[in-house]
Amino acid sequence: MTRRKPPAGAVTKAPDGLPYPLVEHWEWQDHAACKDVNPELFFAAESERGMRKHAREMLAKSLCGTCPVRRECRRHADLVGEMYGVWGGSTEEEREPALHCRPH
Repeated sequence: MTRRKPPAGAVTKAPDGLPYPLVEHWEWQDHAACKDVNPELFFAAESERGMRKHAREMLAKSLCGTCPVRRECRRHADLVGEMYGVWGGSTEEEREPALHCRPH
């Protein structure tokens, strides 16, 4: 029996810095408090600044505070160097120092 090639476009290897595309690496998202929430709560519009941005981030972080997989979410953001949005109860500004320490 010969081994078949995966179909064109199939993900067989994760891009550098990302976890492999195995269910075990992503299944924590099924338990996230935000799984059915509009993602706009976690990501700033390009023009959003000041108090409006702070208020949205506080609301997002309060939801993260109730989440059973908050640690896994933050670990994911740190692992992949997520530069945008609220992840695991942390804002992009709060994660920024760690982003600068990542090896390239």
